[in-house]
Amino acid sequence: MAPIGARNEYDVIVVGAGFGGPVAAKKCAEAGLRTLMLERGRRAGEKVISGLTIPFYGFLFGPEFIRDGNPPIERPVDGIINYIIKDIDTGDIDIEDSLRVPKPLSPVIAFGYNAYCQPFCEWEAERAVESGAELRTSTVAVNVLRENGCVRGVVTDTGDSLGAKVVIDAEGCQGLLAIKAGIREKYPPDTISLADVYDYEMAKEDVDRIFGHTLRFCWGWDEQRVAPPLGYGNGLMVWPYRNSLHFIQDQCLKAESGKVPSLKDFDEYHRNITTRVPWWKDDVAPHISLRSRMWDGFEIYVGLDEDLRNMPNHTDGMILIGDAAGLESTELCDGVPAAWFSAEIAADVAIEAIRAGDTSTSFLKRYDERIRAHPIIQWSISRTNRHDLRYAQRDHDEKRLKALIHNGWGLGGFTHMSTPLAEAMLGAISEDPAIVTSWIRMYFRYFYNWLYERFGEHHGKLSAVSYGTQTAGHRAFKRSLESLDRVLERFSSPIKRAAAFVAPASVVANPVMKALLPILEPVYLVLVRILEPVTEPLSKKLIDFVKRADPSIFDSPRKKGVRDAKDF
Repeated sequence: MAPIGARNEYDVIVVGAGFGGPVAAKKCAEAGLRTLMLERGRRAGEKVISGLTIPFYGFLFGPEFIRDGNPPIERPVDGIINYIIKDIDTGDIDIEDSLRVPKPLSPVIAFGYNAYCQPFCEWEAERAVESGAELRTSTVAVNVLRENGCVRGVVTDTGDSLGAKVVIDAEGCQGLLAIKAGIREKYPPDTISLADVYDYEMAKEDVDRIFGHTLRFCWGWDEQRVAPPLGYGNGLMVWPYRNSLHFIQDQCLKAESGKVPSLKDFDEYHRNITTRVPWWKDDVAPHISLRSRMWDGFEIYVGLDEDLRNMPNHTDGMILIGDAAGLESTELCDGVPAAWFSAEIAADVAIEAIRAGDTSTSFLKRYDERIRAHPIIQWSISRTNRHDLRYAQRDHDEKRLKALIHNGWGLGGFTHMSTPLAEAMLGAISEDPAIVTSWIRMYFRYFYNWLYERFGEHHGKLSAVSYGTQTAGHRAFKRSLESLDRVLERFSSPIKRAAAFVAPASVVANPVMKALLPILEPVYLVLVRILEPVTEPLSKKLIDFVKRADPSIFDSPRKKGVRDAKDF
């Protein structure tokens, strides 16, 4: 082991520049800590392949610089259409599409945002570097440095010894650093899913016309061979981007029977879907060209294993975040919100530990305590609808199959997500009531940015309407938000107290939704259809309002009272 004087010393080393690493690095650097971020790829996020949907709660309750910034999103998402394929030969297909943001709110107000991983992660890393973090690419942390049994840095593939008071491991589920540090064991194959991803080019006007802003999922009985086995995969998912599509199918590396999936199975599933499902064969296939095929792995069911879930995510001098900590969502196939949440928590704890001069396990355990107290993280890693599809398949139970799909990817989701969302919302407001107007501006700014490909430091395309000729509606919108800002600031203290007082009542949100949804959902869905002739034109007017706006009215006020010139 290299002596102290022979190695570079940092306060914090963050291993991995995916979704979580740059968030932790940025926060540590802003706190004045000497922070190094290591990335094995030539560019930040290069090893985070393909793309995904990031749900709205990641943006609302995640890092401020993402919520108030201009990240590179590919398409707003307003809901999910589930195709339940009962008999592919006869065309017996049921549709479950209850989870949709209603118009006129859609598509400006989104359920989530589709994004390609690499440019999004690189955008995050740039923000971390701007805040003072150092980034080294093409560098692999192959082991940890130890002193008296405590982690005190990392060793790279070039033999460099890099010292640190705290190492934050953000290298993902396939990294080995946490195992070498003795914090975690390898995840068993029945918790790991292998994803087969086809990336297709498609003209934007065709994506707009065929998909709009909805994801499409396909589910079917295993014997039809149209998707990976229910409960061991996630059916088939189609993600629309700006001018491309992802066709994604995944399957656990091992089933309960001990069977290991064959890659030939994926080819058969893909062939059956693309040649036999009408909406793909007739609507999609004529307009696409294959750009690439990719493979990826993720730890989908770690949170459902009690032993794995209870393993620590820290040791002396080291903290695990995101996928490295097994925080993948068990139903939405998405670990980005948990990566962001855990990265901020890890950075907070690292800052506290370094300032206290104590990076021991006994101090860093507060990281695990906060992770286990986080309502959205704990909800997202513990839901069983996707996993339990295997039992509906085993019994060929159509009623149970539809119930699981409705509860996992339909309005039924609110019977188990309402409490954590309410807790997170009230918690955020109790800390800073002004976040409410930041949420509103975020939705409008993100949609504007999507329309004009206006991300990061670049304006992209400019609106054809002069910013100097804003309508009365734009001026009223700006004045209304500014007035709300003043009200929230003026009454900040009582609002904080009220939110904190109401927060414990969040626990009843799930049972209330479970009791009321069977009554309210049919009425709601009928109203949505009846009102469509009215809401559709209103949705178009809202889109036109955003198109014609001066984007500065969607800026989130900075606490410093100035705009971030780099964002605009």
